[in-house]
Amino acid sequence: MTLGISPQAPGQVRRRVAAGAAAAFLGLAVAFGSGMGTPASADAATFSGIILGVGANEAQRTVTWYSSADTAQKVQLAPNAKLVNGEFPADAATFDAVGGANIATSGGFNRHVTITNLQENTAYSYRVGAEGSWSPTYSFKTRDFDGDYDFLFLGDPQIGSSGDVPKDRAGWQDTLDVALAANPDSELLVSGGDQVETANTESQWDAFLAPDKLRQYPWAATIGNHDVGGKAYEQHFTIPNSDRSAPLYSNGNPNSNASGGDYWFIYKDVLFIDINSNSYATSQGGGGDTAHVAYVTDVINQHGSEAKWKVLVYHHAIYSPASHAKDSDNKVRRVDFPTTFSKLGVDLVLQGHDHVYSRSYLIKNSEKANPDEQPGAAEVYPGPGGVLYITANSASGSKYYDITKPDNSGTSGAGNGADPLNPNSYWYNSAQNQEHVRTYVKVGVRKDKLVVENIRSGTCAAPNAAVERGLSCTNTPEGQPVGSLVDKVTIHPYNGDGQALQVNVPGAPPGEFGWTIDGYNGLVDLGTAKDHDGDYFGTTGKINPIVVSDNRRALAPWSISASVSDFNDAGKTFSGAYLGWTPQVLEDGAGAQASGAVPSAYDDRGQGLSVSRGLGWAGQGHPKGKAKLGADLDLKIPGSVEKGGYRATLTITALSS
Repeated sequence: MTLGISPQAPGQVRRRVAAGAAAAFLGLAVAFGSGMGTPASADAATFSGIILGVGANEAQRTVTWYSSADTAQKVQLAPNAKLVNGEFPADAATFDAVGGANIATSGGFNRHVTITNLQENTAYSYRVGAEGSWSPTYSFKTRDFDGDYDFLFLGDPQIGSSGDVPKDRAGWQDTLDVALAANPDSELLVSGGDQVETANTESQWDAFLAPDKLRQYPWAATIGNHDVGGKAYEQHFTIPNSDRSAPLYSNGNPNSNASGGDYWFIYKDVLFIDINSNSYATSQGGGGDTAHVAYVTDVINQHGSEAKWKVLVYHHAIYSPASHAKDSDNKVRRVDFPTTFSKLGVDLVLQGHDHVYSRSYLIKNSEKANPDEQPGAAEVYPGPGGVLYITANSASGSKYYDITKPDNSGTSGAGNGADPLNPNSYWYNSAQNQEHVRTYVKVGVRKDKLVVENIRSGTCAAPNAAVERGLSCTNTPEGQPVGSLVDKVTIHPYNGDGQALQVNVPGAPPGEFGWTIDGYNGLVDLGTAKDHDGDYFGTTGKINPIVVSDNRRALAPWSISASVSDFNDAGKTFSGAYLGWTPQVLEDGAGAQASGAVPSAYDDRGQGLSVSRGLGWAGQGHPKGKAKLGADLDLKIPGSVEKGGYRATLTITALSS
């Protein structure tokens, strides 16, 4: 009578799993079960408009798409390393999609998912659809979940505004190609709003969504005034921590054919808050700026301490120098917002709408924080309440606005008066530029500063739709080529009245959880079973001890379990249920506890060890260390079983979270 322990191998058997990987295994196991239960019924569905979005944190992404059919769909996800010849593994994670019929004139259906539990520094592949009907496969990569990083801020693609969608698309594609070729490790693409010219025109959305970079880098969407007049914006983008309540819609009606809402997320050391600036006055029907101020205040009060930097994003640039500088609605926002932003400790505000690049002076309570700050200063020190405002130029070249002149309406609040230090500029602007070439803004998030750069992604040459269609261009490619800087400023944080202290703490090793069979994985020989008055044959023994080690920082729960196969001798067999055991902790450590005894099925007509049974376990918060587990075996075989030399395999499973 013999018993083998699986997996069998000569010498010592070692099973070791990093804590993070073990946790992932558990998480995925749940997801697989859910996904496999979804009917594969998307036979005729086709998929379009696939876009990767930001999640609530670094470990999440969203995926949104259009579908031709209203069928059950999902996202399938796996690390690139697990794909073989482009095929997803059988254990690929799945995330069931939700969505519905498109309200916009496009017809069709929209779907979206939130991908969770992503691991650091991992390249993933994903696709949308269902068994037998998948989209092409796309990839993205995660980075360190803390530390320095860069993101790109892209202003007003506004595809269609030049009157030539293909040219607008070409410029948009080229900016993404140029910017990400120069900055391939950028981790987010942040929108300045106005993705398209006409809210519900899907040919414009198709052009906006055409670049595959939007399926590789997460897009943090911002709603512009050209996006708000339909539901396509909400159908194309999934946003985390969203608040789509009535006050955050310009018309106060989320159920209308309009888009709106505010949202926030934290990515590493930055709390991003994105608001729908189309709602600014209660006379429109919504909550206006008052509702946004309340929203931003609540989010910062609740989550501001979770990040080092606070960055607001909204479409309407309140401190810009071009065609929208003197708009009456912007003058309202210029009164409503700045004092609150200063009070809440906002560091940076990113905006679009005016299709021109500008960098404000540090603004505190609607006034220039430091009257002595010089135009174009390379380093700025906000002090308490100083906020920097950036306006992004066109990222597609579809439309540019020219810089306008200040007036005599004042040098604070809603005024558009001249800068005493630079009379040709508005009082609030430190730097401004308009050459009629495409640019993008790169923001470097560092532990002790924010570095903001405006960078050319084009010249006067095509693709540059507005220039191709007759607009003048003042760029000099020999001196201002693609990739050259328009402006750069470093924002140093305010450290209070005392001296700031900083220390870097290196990441401690996560530790490991593992188990091994103690010593040689020898056969457990239960000898020759003895007859008990013709009723049953019985024998006993002990498993080879199992050594469990756990030095993880998380001190997460673990458990060891096992099940036995049927006993076989050529064509003869009897059930493994006749094997029972009594687990024991042979050496204390790692918080180990012995699981309960399991009787032979001969005694209780149960399932014995034919099903998975616990050998030992430890709860959350257990001490680090090493333990040795064992078990006394009790095999009782019915007297009807034929004579033979039977073998079975004991399969051991370790779980940790």
